[in-house]
Amino acid sequence: MLRAGIVGLPNVGKSTLFNALTANATAEAANFPFCTIEPNVGIVSVPDDRLEKLAEISHSARIVPTRIEFVDIAGLVAGASQGEGLGNQFLANIREVDAIVHVVRCFEDDNIIHVSGSVDPVRDIETITLELVLSDFAQVEKRIDRARKQAKREKEIQVEVDALEKLLPALNDGQPARQVELVAEEDAAIRALGLLSRKPVIYAANVSEDDLACGNEWVEQVRALAAREGAGAVVVSAQVEAELIELPEEERADYLESLGVAEGGLRSLIGATYDLLGLRTYLTSGETETRAWTICAGMKAPQAAGVIHSDFERGFIRAETVAYADLVSTGSMAAAKEKGLVRSEGKDYVVREGDVILFRFNV
Repeated sequence: MLRAGIVGLPNVGKSTLFNALTANATAEAANFPFCTIEPNVGIVSVPDDRLEKLAEISHSARIVPTRIEFVDIAGLVAGASQGEGLGNQFLANIREVDAIVHVVRCFEDDNIIHVSGSVDPVRDIETITLELVLSDFAQVEKRIDRARKQAKREKEIQVEVDALEKLLPALNDGQPARQVELVAEEDAAIRALGLLSRKPVIYAANVSEDDLACGNEWVEQVRALAAREGAGAVVVSAQVEAELIELPEEERADYLESLGVAEGGLRSLIGATYDLLGLRTYLTSGETETRAWTICAGMKAPQAAGVIHSDFERGFIRAETVAYADLVSTGSMAAAKEKGLVRSEGKDYVVREGDVILFRFNV
């Protein structure tokens, strides 16, 4: 399951956003730093309108969407890498996630204290990025001497040494590890370190209700910074998300439309996360269930089958696949077959977004 850690300075709206995204009020959203003492975890279904339509076609007994886990991590402050605030405890929590959702305050509110005294999203981003970089620098510096000694006895360790020697000067200059180019073997060699500043980042510009549709000057600053870094950026309103969960499902779309936006923060964040991580979704559908499965872009049919069960990959024979749009337009798998829209694909087939697949395999 995909895990995303929600981070940011204190009082930027992290816990309010978390509560709304997960419809879970266990994360206290209070107007003082460090109100979140333990990381709160919420598992949410990934919205996918295709599932209901497929379930109708297949007369499925149930629908099973894919899921994403959000981890609400307490506010970091300057000096966290040295133990300031709640420090290293929370840096460790970030180490365990696949991607970071960095919530940045892009709204004015005299009633909500800003730990730095003013709203400045670029400064706030730099503050947290520096803490992650400093933590990584200490870890790489500690590991590199040991790795160099090991490499004298174990030649396969040299690739890790090469990676660390590229990372160390960059981190020392305050550059995030994700901006250092490593070859695939080097990247794999240092993956176990879980470097914080190498994780993909999505900046979530948290705005007031009035700025959700068009953003503001602070949002543009965040977007420009994200573009320079190759990071993701979305505009969200924790305030609006909190109001959405109080509304009946049928009224939410109308409320968003009245604000001038087409979708809520959950869809925006998940979409940005999937794009950033290069993820795709394929679908299976039958009388028992209609289900969504998350895979990496470029994954071939046997590996995609293995996401369901390892036996599917080991005994893979072929994949009977049809594009979602073709299946819906014809109305049934039988009709899609009659029109030649269902393909029989082998081991080299690269699964596409929205493929509806039936795997054939030997037990």
